[in-house]
Amino acid sequence: MSGGETKMVKTTIDGREYEFAEGATILEAARSVGIMIPHYCYHPGLSIAGACRMCLVEIEKIPKLQISCYMTVGEGMVVHTDTERVKRARKSILEFHLVNHPTDCPVCDQAGECGLQEYYMLHGLYTSRIRENKVRKTKKAFPVGPNIMLDQERCILCSRCVRFCREVSKSHELGMFKRGDREVIDTFSGRQVDNPYAGNVVDICPVGALTSRDSRFKTRSWYQQTAESVCPRCSRGCNIFIHYNIKRPWKNEGRKVVRLKPRFNAEVNKWWICDEGRFCFKYIDDPDRLSAPLRRVDGASETIDWPAALAIAAERMLAAASAQERDLAVLVSPQASNEELFLLKKVCDERLPGWRAAFSAATPFEPTEDDFLRRADKNPNTFGARALGLGEDKSMDLAQLKRAALEGRIGTLLVCYTDLTGLTGEAGQGWDAALEKVDTLIYLGHNDCATAQRADLVLPAATFAEREGTVTNFEGRIQLQRRAFDPAGESLPGWEILRRLGETLGGEYEFEGPEQVFQRLAETVPQLAGLSYESIGPAGCPVKK
Repeated sequence: MSGGETKMVKTTIDGREYEFAEGATILEAARSVGIMIPHYCYHPGLSIAGACRMCLVEIEKIPKLQISCYMTVGEGMVVHTDTERVKRARKSILEFHLVNHPTDCPVCDQAGECGLQEYYMLHGLYTSRIRENKVRKTKKAFPVGPNIMLDQERCILCSRCVRFCREVSKSHELGMFKRGDREVIDTFSGRQVDNPYAGNVVDICPVGALTSRDSRFKTRSWYQQTAESVCPRCSRGCNIFIHYNIKRPWKNEGRKVVRLKPRFNAEVNKWWICDEGRFCFKYIDDPDRLSAPLRRVDGASETIDWPAALAIAAERMLAAASAQERDLAVLVSPQASNEELFLLKKVCDERLPGWRAAFSAATPFEPTEDDFLRRADKNPNTFGARALGLGEDKSMDLAQLKRAALEGRIGTLLVCYTDLTGLTGEAGQGWDAALEKVDTLIYLGHNDCATAQRADLVLPAATFAEREGTVTNFEGRIQLQRRAFDPAGESLPGWEILRRLGETLGGEYEFEGPEQVFQRLAETVPQLAGLSYESIGPAGCPVKK
């Protein structure tokens, strides 16, 4: 056997022989062939604790039942996961876990996605033999961090949260204290669960002992719908689920998005996301969403329809592109999807010759970075923008654009997804004077901001949760952001705004949707040749070098 070859072993599970890689645990091996073994403490991203004992299985020639999260498959091994002996053991373990667990399911925020509830229905269903009073724990609905609530009575001491803080975030805030039925998880003295990845302890808690202070009691899990997407908060592009509620608008204070949760991707983020990404969605439902096109008349904004807005935009952009003295400039942001960037460049190149591209990756966010997931570049698509040729030498950077505006060389300026005055540091300074020198300022974005308030024309765009599109992360992995729900008000997906603008300028852009835009994009950009939404798939794929 060569050094890199995986040795396979034949193991029989529930009467059927399979081949597994040597060293795989029985629990993972069984799951790989569709046999689910119940467990609480086991998590594929954490070390093995063997604490909950729910994953017991029977192995021939071994007298005692074994925990399948620790025992590995072996050549000729015969495993039984569903015998009467195994069922009786699981039932007893479950009864043990429920001795001190409160039956507060009607008010528990974990109801509907609780491991205890699910396993009780599958493996419990016994008549309780417990006559003693439950042990009362100290911290019930107690905040242990800015985003985390602890209920010690619900905890079954699986230790997932403790291992996460020790092994993944390496922040060590949580520990296990006392012994026996008095044992609890708690924070170390003077500590709070306040690290950049703290929200993950809520995701991995199987029983509602740790809940999110942000989303608890907002919308029951069975009222929530789910869409797969990619986090827009930095260039890592962590895979996420958007949990939202649009059928019961009286829930969640009227907001559509309830929470974001990590979606497993072995190549990007595995099982985790950072808190910056987890809580970045509030702008989607903010009252300051731009919900209709606006134009400024005598210092006041008034609502207009899309044809009128696009006609004004086309007229001003065409005039500036044709003028000799003053230019048309377009500030492109890597906040936009590949489809939006491609269409913007295509329309400008074809209909507005002489336009000047400006490119900036500056954002209003602090450039936080670590050696785990967070990246200093807080844009989801800088790699994709550069693959399209944006940000190259012939493009202006932000300082050059500001200087050109101050010198009166910009007639019309289209700003995409960037609040110029809200940028951090020097990048956000001096724009008041610069924008005063611009004849026509057009803003394309989704939320009101200082730049939008100064704009002569506002084109409201959909957020990442309201449109489909692709983004390419810093490692060159292209991934899909799926549309969860319709755009707010009369706002439109960015690609559609640009398609309509192109048509208003006299071009023919007969794209029926973002997928058709991507097809054209893949025909144009060599790095994307041969790709489609279908081939990109839910996990994304690397672009060609």
